[in-house]
Amino acid sequence: MKKLFTLLVFSMLLLLVACSDSNSGTQKESEQNTDNTKQEATTESKEVNLYTSRHYDVDDELYKAFEQETGIKVNVIKGEPDELLERIKREGDATKADVFLTADVARLFRAKEDGLLQAVSSDTLTQQVPEKFQDADQMWYGLTKRARVIVYNKETVKPEELSTYEALTEDTWKGRVLIRSSENVYNQSLLASFIEIDGEEKAKEWANGLVANFARNPEGGDRDQAKAIAAGIGDVAIMNTYYYGQMLNSAEPEEVKVAERLGVFFPNQDTTGTHVNISGAGVIKASKNKDNAVKLLEYLTAPAAQAVFAEANYEYPVNPEASSSELLTSWGEFKEQDIPLSTLGDHNAKAVMIFNEVGWK
Repeated sequence: MKKLFTLLVFSMLLLLVACSDSNSGTQKESEQNTDNTKQEATTESKEVNLYTSRHYDVDDELYKAFEQETGIKVNVIKGEPDELLERIKREGDATKADVFLTADVARLFRAKEDGLLQAVSSDTLTQQVPEKFQDADQMWYGLTKRARVIVYNKETVKPEELSTYEALTEDTWKGRVLIRSSENVYNQSLLASFIEIDGEEKAKEWANGLVANFARNPEGGDRDQAKAIAAGIGDVAIMNTYYYGQMLNSAEPEEVKVAERLGVFFPNQDTTGTHVNISGAGVIKASKNKDNAVKLLEYLTAPAAQAVFAEANYEYPVNPEASSSELLTSWGEFKEQDIPLSTLGDHNAKAVMIFNEVGWK
């Protein structure tokens, strides 16, 4: 069974994580006394408090592996991203939060703009996370990445009919396009990327053209768009790759059936590239355990942990030295948009304004 195989591979990868060389750029202070007593010379806490909006089992397993390797306890507080940010603001300097981890650059940008994060200087993070996937001021770093692609009904659409995001605004796709609400941050960042590449006017033209081709008013999440294709409501949808991977390997047979009827297409390969976003994290400005927080980020961006993310949750590694999963590899390499991801946060407000102007619900 797929699930059993994945669990087996996952267990093997966890062993790799536990045995990997944690080449941390923030090393412990060495103790200079030669006494046989094993008294610790540091008052630093052996814990790190993580506020995260991610809810995947793989994350929890990696935190446990980190604890086993370092002896640092990871206290996990989960919640919706905006709620967590408001909680950190409300708690102020008294907050227990050390790390904020969430999906989408726009949320990390918001945390930075609100003055909740601090700069982190780590040679290890700089080496493990490409410049494109980290904040210019070292306030946040990417942990995983996902592409926002076109999925299509293999019975009604041939892949050669697909080309770019822009082409989905053509008359041939009228009444055939599915996508979630404009309130969704993934769509806001997608439009923000178009603003960065082509300017506001062309971005607005695209959004307006896509609205004209909607198969229905936006509703539900990415998986719901895939299910709507299988139900014959539309023929193509824009969704994140990891959702599609999760459906292909779902414990629910119906989700697997839906996913198997679909194909995945990486748009704009001959032009500007496919839109890519991240899950990422930053160290809280009022952190009481900064060194431990940095160690956790270094651990999660190391090749072994990156491979676990890819295998168990179908997310692309940000670390170029990490191996990807068999499924992701089977989709082939693809050209990514060549823009600093921080610009997605810069243009978020403009993207929301455009969505409102064109009537994207």
